[in-house]
Amino acid sequence: MVSARRRTGPGVLVARALLYLARLVVVFVSLFPIYFAFTTSLKETRLAFTIPPTWIFTPTLEHHRYIWLETPFPRYLVNTLIITTGAVLLSIPLGCMAAYYLARYRSRPIQVLLFTLLAVRAFPRILLLVPFFLLAKAAELYDTHILIILIIVAFNQPFAIWLMRGFFLDVPRELPEAAMIDGCGSLGAFVRVVLPVVRPGVFTAALFTFLFAYNEFLYCLILTGNQAKPLSVAIAQYGAEKIEYWSWSAAGAVGILAPIVLFIGVMQRHLLKGLTFGTIKG
Repeated sequence: MVSARRRTGPGVLVARALLYLARLVVVFVSLFPIYFAFTTSLKETRLAFTIPPTWIFTPTLEHHRYIWLETPFPRYLVNTLIITTGAVLLSIPLGCMAAYYLARYRSRPIQVLLFTLLAVRAFPRILLLVPFFLLAKAAELYDTHILIILIIVAFNQPFAIWLMRGFFLDVPRELPEAAMIDGCGSLGAFVRVVLPVVRPGVFTAALFTFLFAYNEFLYCLILTGNQAKPLSVAIAQYGAEKIEYWSWSAAGAVGILAPIVLFIGVMQRHLLKGLTFGTIKG
């Protein structure tokens, strides 16, 4: 009884209150830019940057209507979804197979290969911008979706392999061996037995790959023109000296954020399982 009272004493209650307050401050600081962009997209242009800010106003969808109906914004969204979907569909299967092999077989060359992948991930990407540009021009792939997809996959593979390898390490080696004894081949055991076990990890890797591809800016800025330009590059053209452009930019930012929120909302349950996979034993 005494220990229970001590755990719920005034000092503990104050500490908990301060902890909750700190969390609220972090959440407020994190979400306020999104809230500001959302409210700016709903304000009339003359109210967008008043000092002090106008908090009570009559919302309008004029800026959203302009972005979606009078600009190529929907085409840029389609380009972004094509690039993102292609990167996920190509990166995840390759990453899963490579991670499974690197987790199943442990030797000195495997360790060297793992650290080589880590070095590739840490390599400054901007140093390869000119070589990629020259290759794209020579191969006539400039301003194409496939070029951006291949580049994103190349840079994302080390992360996907390292992430997925951690999940495959938690799978007992006896599981695929038992499947092979029952008649499955190596590929059949991998697809039918191992992958369902690490499904949360696959969804987690797919989510991060989706986010990386969706937010890619540098290579898309240099290696795309009008045909394959994604939203991450197109949104920059709405920021200029005219104040109307900033209202349109806010509306575009909300449009960019919507698919991300929808995707994370759908994947939230799998993401939670993936992030906690293997943390509880027994």
